[in-house]
Amino acid sequence: MADDLSNRGPQDRSRINVNEPHELRYWTHTLGVSEAKLRSAVAAAGTGVAAVKKYLSIA
Repeated sequence: MADDLSNRGPQDRSRINVNEPHELRYWTHTLGVSEAKLRSAVAAAGTGVAAVKKYLSIA
């Protein structure tokens, strides 16, 4: 099933998909980080939101 591009948030809020532009916008805004920092965090910690927050030291 294709992503619904009218939905501005991710389909699975427990995972970060850096390959979808609307998810990149959502997560950079939500976590308050740049795209580069988000991509780096996902590469280091994986796609789980909790792991990325821990990596970025965000509670």
